[in-house]
Amino acid sequence: MFSKDYASSKWCLDELVLILERKRISGHVVLPVFYDVDPSDVRKQTGSLEKAFAGHQKNRSLNKDKVNVWKAALTEAANLGGMVLQNEADGHESKFINKIVKVIEGKLRRNPLSVAPYLIGMDHRVKEINLWLQDGSSDVGILVVYGIGGIGKTTIAQVVYNSNFKRFKGSSFLENIREISEGRNGLVQMQIQLLSDILNGREVTVRSVSEGIRKIKDVISCKKVLLVLDDVDHLSQFDAILRMRDCFYPGSKIIITTRCAGLFKAGVVKVHNVETFNNDESLELFSWHAFGQDHPIEGYTKLSEKVVSQSGGLPLALKTLGSSLSGRSIAVWESALKKLEVIPNGDIMNKLKISYDSLQDNHDQDLFLHVACFFIEKDKDVTSGGSTPLGHIILDPPLDVTVKILDGCDFYTTVGIQNLIDMCLVTIDGDNKLRMHQMIRDMGREIVHLESKEPEKRSRLWYRKDSLNVLREKNGSKKISGLALHMYHVKTPSGNSKKVVLETNAFTRMVKLRLLQLSYVQLNGGYEEFPKGLRWLYWLEFPLDSVPSDFRLESLVVLEMHDSSLRKIWKGTKFLPSLKILDLSGSGILTETGDFSLVPNLERLILEDCVSLVDVHESIGNLEKLVHLNMKTCKNIRKLPKRISMLKSLETLILSGCSSLNEFPMQIGEMESLKVFKADEIPIGQLPTLPYTLVVLSLVNCNLSDDSFPREFGNIPSLQKLDLSHNPICSLPDFIRGLTGLDQLAFGQCTRLKSLVRIPKVNSLVAIHCDSLEKVTFQSISCIPGRFINCYNSKLVEIEYWYKLEPIGRVDAEMRSLLGLCNLESMEAIGIRMYTPDLLSSGAGEIGPIQGLHESGIFSTFLPGHEVPGQFSDRSEGSSVSFTVPPLLPNLRIRGLNIFTVYYTGYFNGYSSLPNPLLLRVCNKTKGLKWIYAPSCHGVPYDENQVMWLSHWKLGSGLESGDEVSVSVFMKPSFRVKECGIQLVHEQEDEMSTQHNTIVPSYLSAVGRESSEFIPGTYYLGGVPFFRLTREDVLGWKKEVWFNDISGDSDEETDKEEIQQGDKPLALVAAAETLVEAERASRGNKILIMTTVFFLFLSLISLPYFSFLSKYFI
Repeated sequence: MFSKDYASSKWCLDELVLILERKRISGHVVLPVFYDVDPSDVRKQTGSLEKAFAGHQKNRSLNKDKVNVWKAALTEAANLGGMVLQNEADGHESKFINKIVKVIEGKLRRNPLSVAPYLIGMDHRVKEINLWLQDGSSDVGILVVYGIGGIGKTTIAQVVYNSNFKRFKGSSFLENIREISEGRNGLVQMQIQLLSDILNGREVTVRSVSEGIRKIKDVISCKKVLLVLDDVDHLSQFDAILRMRDCFYPGSKIIITTRCAGLFKAGVVKVHNVETFNNDESLELFSWHAFGQDHPIEGYTKLSEKVVSQSGGLPLALKTLGSSLSGRSIAVWESALKKLEVIPNGDIMNKLKISYDSLQDNHDQDLFLHVACFFIEKDKDVTSGGSTPLGHIILDPPLDVTVKILDGCDFYTTVGIQNLIDMCLVTIDGDNKLRMHQMIRDMGREIVHLESKEPEKRSRLWYRKDSLNVLREKNGSKKISGLALHMYHVKTPSGNSKKVVLETNAFTRMVKLRLLQLSYVQLNGGYEEFPKGLRWLYWLEFPLDSVPSDFRLESLVVLEMHDSSLRKIWKGTKFLPSLKILDLSGSGILTETGDFSLVPNLERLILEDCVSLVDVHESIGNLEKLVHLNMKTCKNIRKLPKRISMLKSLETLILSGCSSLNEFPMQIGEMESLKVFKADEIPIGQLPTLPYTLVVLSLVNCNLSDDSFPREFGNIPSLQKLDLSHNPICSLPDFIRGLTGLDQLAFGQCTRLKSLVRIPKVNSLVAIHCDSLEKVTFQSISCIPGRFINCYNSKLVEIEYWYKLEPIGRVDAEMRSLLGLCNLESMEAIGIRMYTPDLLSSGAGEIGPIQGLHESGIFSTFLPGHEVPGQFSDRSEGSSVSFTVPPLLPNLRIRGLNIFTVYYTGYFNGYSSLPNPLLLRVCNKTKGLKWIYAPSCHGVPYDENQVMWLSHWKLGSGLESGDEVSVSVFMKPSFRVKECGIQLVHEQEDEMSTQHNTIVPSYLSAVGRESSEFIPGTYYLGGVPFFRLTREDVLGWKKEVWFNDISGDSDEETDKEEIQQGDKPLALVAAAETLVEAERASRGNKILIMTTVFFLFLSLISLPYFSFLSKYFI
């Protein structure tokens, strides 16, 4: 509290300095109160304060600096604003005091929110959001947290709010916006709450929404705030926030929770999708609510696991079901589980049904019910007595098939599905299939179930008991639009399936039936009165040898008869004008297809695993709209129809496994639309000309040699995926080098393959079980693949731009001499157990000859034993050694360092996330330089033997006289360092200048440079050049102890850099990669390279270090 005489008291001024210091360090709230003094006098030290400071300055015992600190404190305090007696309560002191009390009370009311107990798995769920809230950005950030109802969006928002609200000058958490906004004056009430929260409890009057918006804009522009809007469900609400974005004070953050994923706009806001609990988390949360502990009590474990399984990881369901079963007997639990299989829990359904009720119209609601009842299944091991699992009953058709079926049912499927996705009711998985949480599915089915107590009066039947009763009673009605009857798969003694037998006339009254799914069902009788409006017929194990002629299917869009008894699809011709998809997969006794002349709109024909098929009718050439033909594993077919090349619209042709096929139609190259051609396991030996439109080509195990590929294969500019696995090729086929659009290239189990030389640019390269492969090179460094799957290649010793291994006897004699490796005969007589990047085949470390490793300009070798060759001036028992570079003799220059390390197997004493088993750091403290090397190969001690690691570092002008240098070795817990040492290596001036003119291979690229080229920072060498780190990887590593030990950077420093730079290093990495070819051209033939996973590693963290990358990452 400032008064006229405040500045006269040295004690008061000292106290003020301490108060402001606590504010800066601990975030304490400071409320200046100006009693009978003007804030400008306090700010400028004028008026009565000027007189007080004149007296302080005359006091010789006072330090001048201290007086200046007092002045600065007064200025800072006055700038905080506060309460002024003259401006408040008309100057009445009693009223002024009451106002002070209310304001302080409001500030103290910024308490954490009450959060539900048992926050299982919350740390990893909020980690990303907390990092975003604490990123230090000055931008106004908006985060949308979305997911299905009951998944825990509000709880997550409450937890992050409680953890972060004190970092902001103001904060507000508005709950249940959807519900409150529907009430009378709901929006105004929320505006009042928001204003009151941000103003720390001050009473606010708002008479209209527009007035509230104006006041909110004024408040949020003055201070950095954290605002959480819970359960937003209308686009207008979200757009209102976006329009006010520019009004917020810099650094403010807004979190929105919603079950309407369609509200947010891509790129405008950051999004966070809330995932369901995994099984362990689910069981723990359920146990807390059911048993009051983190695991089930004795006797309830299996029952608990069943409940957890039915909950699908949904927190709402786990809490509700756990609480409802708490304290109940086992008999009650068993009965409740049976009930849940038929009747979902009402409380859960009511919560989930909000999303259904929020759909735009009846169209989207009907579409949702169709999807829930017939297009979403889950794996069930349904058995009964001697029965076996249901197998093919699991439907889940691909999205494009689903769309065709539902479009045939007069839905506007594409926009409807998008609306369901926007409401978090469905998702599309990586296999392009619709997915729906099982509780959401059960909610949809319960809506249909409640249409009537009588099954025959419901719109959809899927429950086995209901469907079977209606068909047996033959009391179906025109109300039924879809029916599914999946019976048990029961094998008879003869090995055939035992089917449920029903009558075809049971369907007569279902005149509006559109969707029909039958499994292991036999229908007796004629089909004259069968519903004629079917759009989708799925019939597993169709029992007849052909589709009956009186089965009218003119409206059918999709016909699926997996594992059928068909011998011929239909006799003669069949009029199917609407049929687009015909799938007869697994029809093992089908021998011929029949005539396709009257099926003009067929788009997909699937005959996979029709192992007896020998004849495909020539009329297939008339199918002008056919885009997909799958004949995989039709292993008895010997030739394809001649007219197959007439299929001008065909995009996908799958012939893999047609092992009796003698040849491909030579006119296959005329298929002008063909994009995917898979012909695995057809031993043709020679290939015809292929269409230039191909995107995917798979020729696995086709007995193809180096001479099997026509030269024109290189003229397929659109080819992106090529798989030549299991073929007896010996080298990279020439045509591949001309494929400019190639993205994925595979050579799995090409056992005769010896080299892959000058590979073009691809993103993914696979070489597995290539037993003879020795060498891999690329057309340029820009052609390094983003992913290289390399294992079980025991002879692979060189991968360009990464590393090269060679027998020690072939290593340059000068290099051996530098390291004191003169006794070549004795070294060739011993062996070493080596770990190489081909970890799956060499991880066991078979004993082999001593080898030299060239990588990142560093030469290394690993020897058994501990007798160190050569001279090492500085040695240390332990993992580090230091020295000062001595003065140089005339005509000598520093070449680099020899380093040795002796290590042995230690007792494993815990997990380590160290990114490499061995790391070596050389630190020039004088120049502020660090080099950290992670060798790709290393010797492995075994039994009680020791391993010696010798390496030569050509550091050049990175070292000068007087420099203080240290060397440190870091290893995973399974290894222990016994001793290490260093030796400075010199060479004549003329030798050095000669070497600067030599061409340096990529794996021998020098780490030494001219001193002007070295920028203080950390240089990471070695590692896999095919791996790309994400920011999340780096942020995780930053928290590891080893990171600070190795890099020498404190958390505080790296955090500060991260806050200041944001995503700039990521952008610079991309920019550096675009300089590749320009850098190579400007340097001529001399290419200096340090490719490494660790380059990206530190560039993501520290911008100063990146200045090296942007110059040398070529």
